Amino acid sequence: MKRAADSISLNIAEGSTGQSNSEFKRFLNYALRSDIEVVNCLHLAIRRGYISKEIFDKYYSNCEEILALISALIKTLK
Repeated sequence: MKRAADSISLNIAEGSTGQSNSEFKRFLNYALRSDIEVVNCLHLAIRRGYISKEIFDKYYSNCEEILALISALIKTLK
């Protein structure tokens, strides 16, 4: 889960380094996929009893917000 979460910001940073909008968009899409990986990890963790419902809800909400922000940024690059 840590690797997937780190990958979100790392892909945004890598894509933002003065490349074309289409290249930046490609890295933003990688970041979206990593965010979805984190959501999947959260589902696995709660099913296996590793985290509480409160923790799940908190981080799931954060992932939804990140997804919305990255999606909005992608739309500005079209």
